[in-house]
Amino acid sequence: MRRDGVSPDNFTFPFVLKACARLHIGHDAHALIIKLGLGSDIYVQNGLISLYGSLGSVAGAFDVFDEMPERDLVSWSSMISCFANNNFGYEALCLFQDMQLVGNLKPDEVTMLSVISAVSSLGALELGKWVDAYISRTGLKRTVSLGTALIDMYSRCGSVDDSIKIFNAIPVKNGLTWTVLINGLAVHGRSEEALKVFHEMKNAGLKPDHITFNGVLVACSHGGLVDDGWRVFESIKSDYGMEPTVEHYGCIVDLLGRAGLLNKAFEFVDTMPIKPNAVIWRTLLGACVKHNDLKLSEKAKVKIHELDPNHDGDYVLLSNVYGQVGRWDEKANVRNSMREKKVGKKPGYSFLNEGDMVHEFVSGDDFHPKSNEIKRFLISIIDDLRLDGYTLFTCNALHDVEDEEKEQSLSFHSEKLAVAFALLRFKDRRTIRVIKNLRICYDCHCFMKHVSNKFDREIVVRDRNRFHHFSKGSCSCKDYW
Repeated sequence: MRRDGVSPDNFTFPFVLKACARLHIGHDAHALIIKLGLGSDIYVQNGLISLYGSLGSVAGAFDVFDEMPERDLVSWSSMISCFANNNFGYEALCLFQDMQLVGNLKPDEVTMLSVISAVSSLGALELGKWVDAYISRTGLKRTVSLGTALIDMYSRCGSVDDSIKIFNAIPVKNGLTWTVLINGLAVHGRSEEALKVFHEMKNAGLKPDHITFNGVLVACSHGGLVDDGWRVFESIKSDYGMEPTVEHYGCIVDLLGRAGLLNKAFEFVDTMPIKPNAVIWRTLLGACVKHNDLKLSEKAKVKIHELDPNHDGDYVLLSNVYGQVGRWDEKANVRNSMREKKVGKKPGYSFLNEGDMVHEFVSGDDFHPKSNEIKRFLISIIDDLRLDGYTLFTCNALHDVEDEEKEQSLSFHSEKLAVAFALLRFKDRRTIRVIKNLRICYDCHCFMKHVSNKFDREIVVRDRNRFHHFSKGSCSCKDYW
């Protein structure tokens, strides 16, 4: 076009920007836009926000947005979407609140889908209920897409019962609507309900897809429904003519591993028609650690090392199994190997929401303004719980050190700090909702059960894999996790 002497204009660049697949190409296009004097055109600016957002450059998108003299609905929606899609949920919601102050703009479905996504990432139930009410209050049509997004939002915020209410209120449901509810029930440990919804979906004449089957298999795995899981897995090909994906095979490995059928899980992996990836071997390693099978743990670690030698979680798992059997020298060797290979351990952090505030906690946190008060209170809680039979599980402490040091390292895990803060802060017996970036450890799981009983409080923990609902000394996972 330019070789023929035709200069691009403000109608050309929005299409050009959509075609940019690399950030440096986007920068070149942006530079040309400025050179041609088109940088102040609102359509071009909106295209730039979408471009930078899709390529993960939140700062680049916001620079464009911030410099716009005028913004339309697309401008606001694109920037909110950029924040939401790049894990800046809080910023997305703040921007949505700013948008409310612009009198002539009314959010549409696209805007609200991004807002719902932001709430989901934060797990902020009260904000989610406000967004749900806002949609009703403003008269925005509840499309299938909006309804499905709300189902997912409530599930990820820890209230799958609200997901069910939204689901039942949708008059016409598509396959994704059913799938999202199945997935929500699965991660909340409501496995039999997930299977029931799956059968209702089939009876409604809707064909499950690969994502649906993945959700059903996860439900079977979390619920220990081995026979049901096998039947569902075999039906993928026999009843629907689809080839199971590597994710489906991984679910079966997880199903067998959780049930303690480790040899059968290894046999299954050895006979897979698809080459097992590192995730499948990692799933096996996790199962071996859970069931204290050192021999199979080492076998799985060898396979993982061939595929992904620098994943921090694998070293931690193997280190844990050595600790559980008291082989401290091997445990130390694993940690030394991590240091030599410069494999860093991902820090554990947890957060909880209070209105429009987010409180974040890191294991061993000294940065929270009330850290000393929180730690003192947490220690007093642990001392009280000991009288009720709680014992710190020190086998997975990081080093072969004295028991007192091991206990101290476990005492200040991020989710414990979050719960201690909530007990100090909230006296109204509200449910304590904590989101954690890693899988909750065995010791913290025991701690939550004891705290829920001692303080008569509901505690919901969303970890990397699923939800745990603690109440009156027990967990919704029935200790099958």
